[in-house]
This record gives sequence, C-alpha cells and structure tokens, in this order.
Amino acid sequence: MADEPAGAAAGAGHDYPTIDPTSFDVVLCGTGLPESVLAAACAAAGKTVLHVDPSPFYGSLYSSIPLPSLASFLSPDSSPSSSSATAAAAASDSHTAVDLHRRGVYSEVETSGAIPEPARRFTVDLVGPRVLYCADEAVDLLLRSGGSHHVEFKSVDGGSLLYWEGSLYPVPDSSRAIFNDTTLKRMEKYALNKFYNVVKEHIAATSASADERGEGDAAAMISEEDLDLPFIEFLNRYKLCPKMRAVVLYAISMADYDQHGPDPSEKLITTREGIQTIALYSKSIGRFANAEGAFIYPMYGHGELPQAFCRCAAVKGALYVLRMPVAALLMDEEKKHVVGARLASGQDILCKQLIIDPSYKIPTLDVPCDDSNSNSPRKVARSICIFSKSLKGSSSNVLVVFPPKSLEEQQVAAVRLLQLSSNLAVCPPGMFMAYLSTPCTDASAGKQCIKKAIDALFSLQDSDGLEGHLETTSESTNDVKPTLIWSCVYVQEVTQGTSGSLLSCPMPDENLDYRNILESTKKLFADIYPDEEFLPKKSAPAYGDDDSDSAE
Repeated sequence: MADEPAGAAAGAGHDYPTIDPTSFDVVLCGTGLPESVLAAACAAAGKTVLHVDPSPFYGSLYSSIPLPSLASFLSPDSSPSSSSATAAAAASDSHTAVDLHRRGVYSEVETSGAIPEPARRFTVDLVGPRVLYCADEAVDLLLRSGGSHHVEFKSVDGGSLLYWEGSLYPVPDSSRAIFNDTTLKRMEKYALNKFYNVVKEHIAATSASADERGEGDAAAMISEEDLDLPFIEFLNRYKLCPKMRAVVLYAISMADYDQHGPDPSEKLITTREGIQTIALYSKSIGRFANAEGAFIYPMYGHGELPQAFCRCAAVKGALYVLRMPVAALLMDEEKKHVVGARLASGQDILCKQLIIDPSYKIPTLDVPCDDSNSNSPRKVARSICIFSKSLKGSSSNVLVVFPPKSLEEQQVAAVRLLQLSSNLAVCPPGMFMAYLSTPCTDASAGKQCIKKAIDALFSLQDSDGLEGHLETTSESTNDVKPTLIWSCVYVQEVTQGTSGSLLSCPMPDENLDYRNILESTKKLFADIYPDEEFLPKKSAPAYGDDDSDSAE
C-alpha cells in the first residue's frame, strides 16, 4: 500500500543517491503493473535492469493509496519532472537532453460528503473496479514468477448481480444456478441451459489436442464462420429472453458497449471473443479450493500486484530506486535514438532500452516536446463510494453489472460496480467501498452515467432521516438502499505511445481484468527481446511452502 501521494515525490533539495553502475540493458521509469511485469521478465532473462519511480511507493497509476492522498493524486500536474536537473548538468558532446513533462491523466474530479474517520484506514485503488479471474494470465504469471508468495487474495464471495428494470438479480452462471433461479420461467431455463451446453461442448472439444479429437469433438466445435460472427447474432439463435441475453453479453462475456445498438461498428464482440471469456469464467470457478466463484481480489488493494512483481525482479538482480524522477531523455547527436535518461539528481544513465510511465508526454524524436496526440484518447469515467451496508445481504464482496440502456436510454456502455468490505483490509470494519467505471468518449456523459448508477443503488440521508428503497429479488424485507457517506467521481484518459528505443506501457483501461494490459506488456517484451521466453516457470525462486491450489 502506498503511504504518500505522487505529489509528495522527491522535491527540491532531495539528497539523491548516486547509482552505480551507470549503464543498463533496460531502464524503466514508473512502477505500474506493466512496468513491474516487464522488469521481472527482463531480469529473469538475465538482463541488467534499473527501475526508478518518482514516488516514494510502488504502483504509479496502478497504486493503492490512503484515501486522504487521493485528491493530490488526481490533481493534474504537467510540470517538468525536474526543471533544474537538465540545467544543472550540461549535455555532453555526444548526447542531447530532451526534457520530459507529466500529463494530467485525471480530470473532472467531483466529490461529495465528508470522508469518515479514521480516514487513513481506507485504501483506494486507482484502477477500480478491477478483479482477477482465478484462471487468468495475471494469476498464472504470479505463480510462475513466484510473485504469489508476496500477495494474498480473497474471493468475491457474493458473486455477480445484474441490474435490470430497477432490481438486482443474481447472475445464473452454472446449471445449478439456473435450476435454483426462481425468477426464470421453465422455457427460459431450458434455452439458457441449451446455450451453455453448446458452449461447454465447444470448449471441451477445443481443449483437446488435434491428435486426441474424435468425431464427436469435431461435431461439437462451433464452426469458424460462426466464431467470426458478431456474438449477438450467434446468441439470437437460442431465443434467450432479453434479461438472459444481457447476463451472457455483459455479466459473463463482459462486453463493454451496447451489442444491439444501431451503429456499434468495431465495438461488437465476436462469438470467438465471447466464448473465450465464458471459457475463462467457467475455468475460474473451482480452481482454488478456498475461493468462491470466478473472481478474486488482492488483500490491501491492487497496488500489491506491481509490488509483488518488483520483488521478483529484485531477487533476479534488478536495482530499485524510489523517489527518483526521470528529468530528461538522452538522445544521440541526430536526435533519432534514445540512449539513456537523465535523472532528477543530474546523473546520466545509459541504456539499450528505456521504458517510461504512460503519464509522461512522449516527445517525438525530432522535436523537443510535442503536446499533440495523433489519436483522440479514450476515457473511463470512474467513481469511489463509501457506505455502511452491503448491497447484497451478508455478502462482503460483490460485482454489479448495469447493461447498456438499463439506467437510461442514452446509456451506450455497461457500468460495472465492485463492492469491497473490511475483510480485504481496505476499509474499517462495518464499512464498505464500491468502485464504478464505464468507458466513454465524452467526459460529461460518462460522469452522468456513473451518477445514474450511484442514484440507483444508494440514497442520501434526507432531512427526515428517511432512506430510499431498492427493489430486490430476495424474500428478505431488508431492501433499504445503503446510505452514501462519501463519493468521488472523476474521468481518466487512456493513452499510450511507443517510439523506437523509447517505449511506453499501457495505462489502466476500462476492462474489469488485466488481460489486455498483460497482452500489450507481453508484446512489448517480445519486441525488445524476440528470442527470450516471457517469465518462464524456471524463473521463479524456490519456496518450501509452494501451494498452487490456494488463492491465498
């Protein structure tokens, strides 16, 4: 967990250490999850690695920080990393220094309510809502690298809920759940079971090797033509009711955008993509004996993940220096290639490959600093809420999905909410936190959608002390909406840039998991070292208590 905001990073007059040696294979600036995974992979491949961060803690844009530090972290800061460092050390005859500037990643910050005490007992993620599938690549990488010994997980015990027509419904994600669902009619259960069985047979058939497949497996496989279809077209064949289509599309296949829209263009997911996520979801259930459902969450927050990979890198020889900003790029005389970095201390470090935090503006190689972006950046509207009553009975942690158009007709993307409790050590006992997010191109529209979701699930204490009500499918009469104590709504840009010997890792995106981020990270590693294996199993240090069957 982080102890101070980014703004508290090394300031004027800091007694910076001298780094020795002064030349490395790889220098990384920023300890976000992608940079930390890359550092571990490079160190495991036998490369010399220097990993610096301007903050006094690990995580960068993937940090978990004390709630009182949130305002400082969300405040935009576009000042140079260190305006004095470049001036203090003149460029050499063979190198040209190009100042680096930070960009404002967050905007449209809006808070309401008073932060409850003790405020520092609340630890907030900058990437929320975010979970790990029990069977996803992030978990496999933690196990392969040995990082799993530095982080503990708990399950999202309340499973998933779908917000539909003003009510919350449990997501039927298995045959047993479908059978026990009292809100579904007999024919609806039959149609959903039929669809799940087709998908399960396809997954089983494709899991077998080509040599092991029989005629039955070939018949069970969905055709390539159907796999390339928009998933909604494939799904329509099974005549699911609208609510169950929403369950499959947005609560299990995790589609972000309206799959029924008049012009979804590239935002439609294919049958192949939908089934891949269903397979991951199905494979995750029951992987760990002590994990309920498909999802797990790291104790103390997602900031523990980059720290775990940094520890793996350090074991393999990577050098770590916190409170050390990178002030400038070092370039060759023609300003065509990055050859190193100038630190805030004024020390020049040479390297074959420089990788920087995506919150830095990336200069072009022929202009000192270019503020323009060739592509309009994507945005994610996010929110953090604090309340004192669970959204689902006695469940501690639960995921809620709002399909497109479930909140208002103008809603074009799903909203996801993740409720967390004190059993994850992120808030005091008796309190709960929720993270919400939705992708957007317009900041105002994204924030409006988030606020609609908050209004649907929470109430503000009115002058009469009365609270609103939320319709539920439970027989319990305990249907009073939780009272919202404090909230923060903001917008995050999602940008990334790469350029030759200067690379930038991906920012936190709009997704619920890390699959896309890790895929981009693996591609960066392959671009740098095409002949090296990415975090091989043998790279993990030996531990006497290794247990891959536990989520903790």
